[in-house]
Amino acid sequence: MTSELYVPKGTTTGVNYVLDIDPKRAGWTHSSLRIVELGPGGTHTFTTGDSEWIVLPLQGGCTVRVEDEEFHLSGRRDVFASVTDFAYAPRDARVQIASGAGGRFALAGAKCERQLPARYGPAPEVPVEERGSGTCTRRVRNFASADAFDCDRLIAVEVITPGGNWSSYPPHKHDEHRPGEESELEEIYYFEIDGPNGFGYQRVFPSREGGSDVLTEVRSGDAVLVPDGWHGPSIAQPGHDMYYLNVMAGPGRTREWRICFHPDHTEGYR
Repeated sequence: MTSELYVPKGTTTGVNYVLDIDPKRAGWTHSSLRIVELGPGGTHTFTTGDSEWIVLPLQGGCTVRVEDEEFHLSGRRDVFASVTDFAYAPRDARVQIASGAGGRFALAGAKCERQLPARYGPAPEVPVEERGSGTCTRRVRNFASADAFDCDRLIAVEVITPGGNWSSYPPHKHDEHRPGEESELEEIYYFEIDGPNGFGYQRVFPSREGGSDVLTEVRSGDAVLVPDGWHGPSIAQPGHDMYYLNVMAGPGRTREWRICFHPDHTEGYR
C-alpha cells in the first residue's frame, strides 16, 4: 500500500493546487488538504461545499473573504518561524484568498453537518505545548485541536520536531470507535523540512490484518495518508528540523482526539 499512502510532492498538482487530497483521492470519507501558492497580487476563489475549511498561512500573509466577512491574516515568514493566525470558513460558503506579496497557504478541510460562523483565529491564542522528552521532544501548535478551536468535525495541529528527534512516538492509533478510549479519525500528514536537501522518515504499520503499512522518506511538500493503523515514529534528519501539519476528521458524533498507544513501545513514555 506504500504507493497509495505516500503522496510525493507534485503528484496531485492541478490547476489550482500544488497538493490536492480529497476524500475520493484518499479513499475515505471526511478529511481533505489542499495547498495553494499565490504570486504577488494573486487570488484564489473556491466554494466550501459540504466541508468546513481552515485557511492556514504556511508562508506569507493574505486576506480571506468569506461571503461578506473579511479577515486579514498576518501569516509568517515560514512554518519554522512561528505560529500563525488563520481563518475558519464554514460549509456552503464562497471564499476568496488574496495575497499582496504572495505566499503559500494550506486549506485543511473536513466534511461536516453543521454550518458554524466564519471566524478569525489570532496567533497569540494558539496553545503551544512541548510534548515528549529527550530525543522525543517536539513542539505542538494546537491551533484547531478539539479543545482549542470550535469546528464541527475538523481537527488540525502543527508539529515541529527538532533535527535528529523522533515524534509521533510512541506509535499510536485512532481507527476504532471505543467511547472514552479511542476515536475513529482519518489523518493526513503534510511535511516541510528546514534547510536544503533535508528529509525525514514516516512509519505506519498495521493494527489489523491487511491494514496500512508504509515506511517512506519524506521531503518538503510530501504527504502521508493514515486511514488506519499504528503511526509513528516521524523521524527528523539530524541538522534539519521537521514540520508536519496533521489534518484529522472522522464519523464520530463527538469531535474528540482519543488515541491508543502501542503496548510494546510505551515503556518510559507514559
